Amino acid sequence: MLRHSSFGRRFFSIWFFLLKCLVVSAQVQKRVSDLHWYPATATWYGNPEGDGSTGGACGYGSLVDVKPLRARVGAVSPILFKNGEGCGACYKVRCLDKSICSRRAVTIIVTDECPGCSSGRHFDLSGAAFGHMAIAGEGGPLRNRGELPVLYRRTPCKYRGKNIAFHVNEGSTEYWLSLLVEFEGGDGDVGSMHIREGGSTEWLPMNHVWGANWCITGGPIKGPFSVKLSTLSTGKVLSAKDVIPSNWSPKATYTSRLNFFS
Repeated sequence: MLRHSSFGRRFFSIWFFLLKCLVVSAQVQKRVSDLHWYPATATWYGNPEGDGSTGGACGYGSLVDVKPLRARVGAVSPILFKNGEGCGACYKVRCLDKSICSRRAVTIIVTDECPGCSSGRHFDLSGAAFGHMAIAGEGGPLRNRGELPVLYRRTPCKYRGKNIAFHVNEGSTEYWLSLLVEFEGGDGDVGSMHIREGGSTEWLPMNHVWGANWCITGGPIKGPFSVKLSTLSTGKVLSAKDVIPSNWSPKATYTSRLNFFS
């Protein structure tokens, strides 16, 4: 069992966000989704039947404790975490020993980074997700094996009944606005984000700060805000018109009427 520290549990002060907003820029990297299976390794953490860690380096906070993320969370090695731009991506992971492993794969959502993991491709899963790779009744023995060789591939994220939502992070003002992207279907990852003020035709670029969090500085900027995002993997674009109202408030979540669907 591998234990790792959860970056998302730390308190991020406003000055840190502001500094990152000023120096970090997001770039769209268009790639074709690859559905081939690739070799990796996997471990598990937390309680044997547990749902995984609270929070995580992507910044989803308490969302990881409830469905649809519950029991499907996973921390990944840096090469898959991609400095936070891999947050929200979904993978299928399955183990190889036919004597104990099921043919079915478990689907996990990237919610955290595993900084202590190998430099290669590694998944640190919740105890429940790890056990789901086993045939019936063999979850415990499979967990007892510790690190396992596995196969993985990207898979479209599916959030039945959910549309993309934008959480306004604490500390946001009309001069500094920070958003967390939630429940993005399809590719699951974000390559770029833009925001447009009410009554304007200009899309203003947002900067990737950390995890699934993006921000914009300057202003003052006035709502309602439309938000446009492009996926990292394939460059698909979605625009949510006036999704954040003019009377928005920090720590509130605003749900769009749209999502990417496969």
